Amino acid sequence: MSTTSLPASDRSPRLREALLAAGFTVDGLLDLLGASAYAALARSETVPALRATRGESPLDTLVRLFLLQRSVPDREAGAALPLEECVEDGWVTREDGEVRAAVDVRPYGGPEGQDWFIVSDLGCAVGGAGGIGSHEEGVVLGVGGASTTLAGITVRTPVDSALDLGTGSGIQALHAAQHATRVTATDLNPRALAFTRLTLALSGAATADLREGSLFEPVGSETYDLIVSNPPFVISPAARLTYRDGGMGGDDLCRTLVEQAGDRLNEDGYAQFLANWQHIDGEEWQDRLRSWVPYGCDAWIVQREVQDVTQYIELWLRDSGDHRTDPAEYTARYEAWLDEFEASRTKGIGFGWITLRKARAAAQSPSIVIEEWPHSVEQPLGTAVQAHFERQDYLRAHDDAALLAAHFTLAGEVVQEQVGLPGAEDPEHVVLRQHRGMRRATKVDAVGAGFAGVCDGTLPAGRILDAIAQLMGEDPVLLRDRTPQAIRLLVEEGFLEPVRAGA
Repeated sequence: MSTTSLPASDRSPRLREALLAAGFTVDGLLDLLGASAYAALARSETVPALRATRGESPLDTLVRLFLLQRSVPDREAGAALPLEECVEDGWVTREDGEVRAAVDVRPYGGPEGQDWFIVSDLGCAVGGAGGIGSHEEGVVLGVGGASTTLAGITVRTPVDSALDLGTGSGIQALHAAQHATRVTATDLNPRALAFTRLTLALSGAATADLREGSLFEPVGSETYDLIVSNPPFVISPAARLTYRDGGMGGDDLCRTLVEQAGDRLNEDGYAQFLANWQHIDGEEWQDRLRSWVPYGCDAWIVQREVQDVTQYIELWLRDSGDHRTDPAEYTARYEAWLDEFEASRTKGIGFGWITLRKARAAAQSPSIVIEEWPHSVEQPLGTAVQAHFERQDYLRAHDDAALLAAHFTLAGEVVQEQVGLPGAEDPEHVVLRQHRGMRRATKVDAVGAGFAGVCDGTLPAGRILDAIAQLMGEDPVLLRDRTPQAIRLLVEEGFLEPVRAGA
């Protein structure tokens, strides 16, 4: 893996044309390799792809050169690339009639079918469970699961300004360039800024304002409509690796990032992060995260996974290849991590998503939703994230009386399941289940199930409850009194959608 000088981007349009002409795209790779070999490549398993690229077509050559990092004959490279330019600009090296890649270039499919390319250090495209195995501090990674997760949950409405904080190889800036008039990308590592420039240029995207520095230092007091960050969130005893280690004690980097984001957001702007947080013995993790939320912001925080300290330590020691070093050195690093967690009373590490939305109403009555959701979701989730905050606005503006006067429809892709013993006259309970977005499921009683089933937008909620009370022989006044909280929950979780005025 090299951390030497990086290619020039001036003639990248010529290289892009050559890559596209050869079919070096996500679709082209799938056609060439087949689904099995393509999936194996995503796990950094290269043998199936090697078997599938024994030909001499330009696409075979490009896969071996950039994805498998094998040398290829000068003649074959010349048939696939503007070779002299690529050698001169530093994309590849040539020696003894053989050509090798100087950087990793990976096809990446944009959300609307765009053919993009992510440029990173060799061996750092991210894949497999073994990590990148590097101790080089300035190394820049390609696209991994965390990167695609953040890209998928980001709200993609047109905005004037977007900030990608800790840009890495530039994947978030590339996405933001599709719907933001101005994109600013920052990183503590100057090599990352250079890779972002290459990624944007080779993908045919607009340039970004690239600034070097830590956290919000490079942007001062400037404000944005969208802030995204996949920061170096790993909680470690030593900041050895810039791409992953925060360099602050515990989860302070993530906390600082969240706390300071509020002052950098424009009204109605979003800040969206991936983060790690400590689970401290004797503390509720939800309270810890609630204290991070800045004044004037609503928040939706979703914990996707929790690891105990030994799992966490082993994951990141493998990531940096320490499990393949001298056993005594490995033991010392493991012990240092355990000492750090023991001193801070850390019993586990949470991972998840943090979304802030700056809202005028949040200053008086903030909506802070913190939940654990380890189940599968349907990406992309950006529209679901936006809808969550719109529902919070609606519920904040409607008291119980207003809810009973409102009209609702059942959200699409919601089904009802009845759970009970076979042959029983009545189900033990009824479950409403979503098949889109967060894919939530919630138990409801007979009233809730009947209410949700009737909601088609034509009758106000109170009238529906009166009809249910008559059918079930209940007091309609008591039913109206006790049901708004259940309606509120169904709206909050997206099972019911309010019918907006004039709709």
